[in-house]
Amino acid sequence: MVIMRCPREERLELERQMLSPLASHASSSRGREIDEPECEIRTCYQRDVDRITHSKSFRRLKHKTQVFLQPEGDHYRTRLTHTLEVARIARTVARGLRLNEDLTEAIALGHDLGHTPFGHAGERALNELLEDIGGYKHNEQSLRLVEKVERDGQGINLTYEVKNGILRHTGEELPDTPEGCIVRIADRIAYVNHDLDDAMRAGVLREPGIPSEIICAFGAENSDRINTLILDLIKESERCGEITFSPHVSFVFSTFRDFMYKTVYKNMAVKGEERKILGILKGIFGHYSKAPDELPDFYRRVAASDGIERAVSDYISGMTDKYAIHIYERLFIPDAWQVR
Repeated sequence: MVIMRCPREERLELERQMLSPLASHASSSRGREIDEPECEIRTCYQRDVDRITHSKSFRRLKHKTQVFLQPEGDHYRTRLTHTLEVARIARTVARGLRLNEDLTEAIALGHDLGHTPFGHAGERALNELLEDIGGYKHNEQSLRLVEKVERDGQGINLTYEVKNGILRHTGEELPDTPEGCIVRIADRIAYVNHDLDDAMRAGVLREPGIPSEIICAFGAENSDRINTLILDLIKESERCGEITFSPHVSFVFSTFRDFMYKTVYKNMAVKGEERKILGILKGIFGHYSKAPDELPDFYRRVAASDGIERAVSDYISGMTDKYAIHIYERLFIPDAWQVR
C-alpha cells in the first residue's frame, strides 16, 4: 500500500508544533476573496510569496529609485534592494519570535509594489496631481495593484492577512497580525539604516555628523545598528507580548528617524531635483488625461471603469524611472534633441 505524501499538510502540522500561539497559522487564514483549490505543496502564504515575486510590479522595483535619483555608481539601494532588505530583517525577527515567516515574507515583498518612479518625490507629485480624487498613497496603490491591476486586471488573489499587512505597513492603523507589525517596523529599520549608508556614500553626510547617542546606542557600522535593533525588537516583543522596541531603544530610534528626515530626506542636495520630477510626471499626467485614447489598451479599460485620473495614475505609478523619462521625451522632446 502506497501512502501519498502531502507536503502542504506536513508544513501545516509543523506550524502547529513549532510556532508560537500568537503566530498567524496558515491553516487559520481568513482566505482569499476568490476561493480556489489549495496547492498540494505550498501553504496559502507560501503561494502568496510566489505570486508577488513573479508579478510584473515586483520586477519593476529593480529600476525604481529609493532615495537618490539616478545616482552615479552601482551600490546605491533601489526600491527592490530595499524590499529585499526589509524581507530579510522581518524574517529574522519572525523566526526569533516563532511567528509565521512565510506570511512575514509575503507582506514584506509586497509592501512597496505601489511605489512610483523617482521614489517619494514621485509619490508626492502624484499625490498633488490626484488631490481632487483623494490623493495618492503608495500603500493603497500596492493593494490596488494586487487586487485590480496585476494579471491584466484580474489581480493575484492574495490572502486577507497579506493584503492587510501590505495596506497597513504605514499609516495610522496597525496590521491585524503580529507578522504585519513586524514588517511595519522592519521597513523603518531598513530604510533609516540603508539610507544613512547611501547618504554617506553620496557625501550628503559624514560620520562625525551622526549624533553620538545614535552611535552609542546602536553602533557605528550599518550591520551593528541593524543587529542591535533586531535583537532588542525580539527580546522586548517576547517579554511584553506585542511587537515593539524597549523604551530606551524606541526613544533613540525616533531620534534617529528625526535626524534622517532633517539631514537627508529634506536635504536640498537630495531634494533639489524634485522640481524636475514634478515637471516630468505632471507633463505625462496632463497629456494622457487629455488624450486617453493614447493609453495602452488595459488602462483605457481602467479609465472606463474607474475614471481617467485613476487610469493615468495606475499607468504612471507602474513606470520605472527610465521608462517615465522615455515617455516624457517621446511626448515633449523633438526627436532631433533626444539623447540616443
